[in-house]
Amino acid sequence: MMELKWVWFLRISVMSVLLVLGDACLEHERIALLQLKPFFNHYNELADWDEVKGSDCCRWRGIECNTATTNRLIGLSLNSTRYKDEGWYLNASLFLPFVELKSLYLRGNAIAGCIQNEGFEKLSSVLSNLEILHLGRNHLNDSIMLSLRELSSLRYLNLAENRPEASNHPNGFQWFSRLGNLETLDLSGNGMMKNNILFHMSGLSSLKFLSLSSCLLEEHLLHIQELNNLTKLRYLDLNNNNGIESISNQDGKQLKLINLEQLDLSYNQFRNDTFSFPKGLSSLKSLIMRYNNLQGSLDMKGLNYLTNLKHLDLSSNRIESISTQGLPSLKSLSMASNDLQGSLDVKELINLTNLKKLDLSNNHIESLQSSEDDGKKLQHLSRLEELNLDGNLLNNSVFASLNGFSNLKSLHISGNQLKGSLDLDAFSSLRELYVRGNQLRDFVSHKGLCGLKNLEVLDVSLNAIEGILPHCFGNLTSLRKLDISYNQFSGNLTPLTNLTSLEYISLSRNHFQIPMSFLAHFPNLQFLLIDENRMLMEPSFYTSVSKFQLKVISMSKCITSQELGPKLPTFLYYQYDLRYVDLSENSFSGTVPMWLLENNTKLEYLILRGNAFSGPLSLPSAPNFKVSTIDISDNRLQGQVPSSICSSFPYLGGLFLSENLIEGNIPPCLGGMKELLV
Repeated sequence: MMELKWVWFLRISVMSVLLVLGDACLEHERIALLQLKPFFNHYNELADWDEVKGSDCCRWRGIECNTATTNRLIGLSLNSTRYKDEGWYLNASLFLPFVELKSLYLRGNAIAGCIQNEGFEKLSSVLSNLEILHLGRNHLNDSIMLSLRELSSLRYLNLAENRPEASNHPNGFQWFSRLGNLETLDLSGNGMMKNNILFHMSGLSSLKFLSLSSCLLEEHLLHIQELNNLTKLRYLDLNNNNGIESISNQDGKQLKLINLEQLDLSYNQFRNDTFSFPKGLSSLKSLIMRYNNLQGSLDMKGLNYLTNLKHLDLSSNRIESISTQGLPSLKSLSMASNDLQGSLDVKELINLTNLKKLDLSNNHIESLQSSEDDGKKLQHLSRLEELNLDGNLLNNSVFASLNGFSNLKSLHISGNQLKGSLDLDAFSSLRELYVRGNQLRDFVSHKGLCGLKNLEVLDVSLNAIEGILPHCFGNLTSLRKLDISYNQFSGNLTPLTNLTSLEYISLSRNHFQIPMSFLAHFPNLQFLLIDENRMLMEPSFYTSVSKFQLKVISMSKCITSQELGPKLPTFLYYQYDLRYVDLSENSFSGTVPMWLLENNTKLEYLILRGNAFSGPLSLPSAPNFKVSTIDISDNRLQGQVPSSICSSFPYLGGLFLSENLIEGNIPPCLGGMKELLV
């Protein structure tokens, strides 16, 4: 019985110790972090790394601890703390105390290498759990691999945007073969890298992700067979290597990249005669070839081996016509920003029977061939759900050619030559319709629009539509986003009050009369843009508590000078998620509403220009780390600019206080604000 009491006493003692310790970090790791602080605190980024004994370093910025068991450090993020330096040498031994460290982020610190005999190799025997190492955007050359070669536990290594051309060690990348557990390797942005880098990858048998984008690989012919040992590779990024014109399998044998799913070859020099791929890429699902030298008539039979290809991006080339013979699995095809012109021959697309997304935007297409036979063949494209025809030369006749697309859910046809009204009777399945920037005049009067009961997004902005909103607009009860800005609408907004699902409303640059009570109908509203309409200030709505939480409100020039001196709408007092506020040129009076910044800690832009705010400029009680632009110009502010303005808005990029009655000295601290541009 006595032994049982002792057991319970010990258990209670251990639990008491754990309760006292809580989530606090280990003292020797806290001290080790403070030894690191002088090297990574050039911009006071680590101000909360408190030197007071007993301070819990697990709560410090950039620190992650294993709070479930040991409270030891498992994650350390020290990104971008001395990015303006010319280059310095790191003592990697300073990380030795963190024996459970799994991730170490040192991106953007101008590190040029390691102190001799104090490199990352010293960590290999102690930091056996280190899996993630980010050294991107530093000043390293390939000799860093001598230091990294022993870190066999690494699964993720990022060396993007360094300086391999400044190497002082020949073939430093040959040491890659030691990193047999590496799954992700990012070498992007390392200009003037040699093509033999592919040969040095052969030992990375666990690699799944490899990025060599923007490396300016020199040879025109890429010998992809040098990657044959990477049988687990799923993603290969070779974009923006201007010299690559073709991919070769030099030994003629079938490639072994049987798991490769994504290949990015954009921003290179591929031509039509090199538009073919060797066997062995049977799992490829996505091929991106934007910004190459593909031109004229393009025959896609060179892709016939890619039987599982689902996404093909050929945008921003000079292709005039295409011929599709294979690619039965293709679901997405982009031909945007090419030289397609005249009448597009839809017969060249009918083999793509699984196609769901087709992007033909920013070409010179005048029409789609719509003969009776072609119309029947369009039924083979019945799975098409998203069609983008923006920025072409299409007129209203295009809608007759689209009748075969019976499952179309998203139609983009902005920036064309549509006039008058549209026939939409055949598109009852549409969920998104974009007809921005055409020449429509009475679009909304057509019964076809009000029959689109599944419509979630409607954009008819930048047209010449006149008149009032039809009552049948109330049928569009699924609508989440409505943009009818930059037209000539007038009258009231009663037809919209039934659309309670709306999250985004843009009515700017029309002639509406908008009562404040109108907003009460939209509990899900997040974006409200009503510039240059007529806002009716209803006293009864000033006391209403809004159900919605806005992220963006823009209501400039909504109150005329005859109503000089109105107060801000009370619903603004109950907003806590605002990011952008523009209340300019409304003659609002009273003191500057700095409570908007106190209530909305994510607010980035506050524009109060051209009102009648008066009195001294008061500042929020707590610093705001998000605000980027404050414009209170052309008001009636008096007194001095508070000297604490810099500490109140430490990341301010633009400060506009012109055309006021401000006097006194300019706060000297403004000269030290690193983000201030204007």
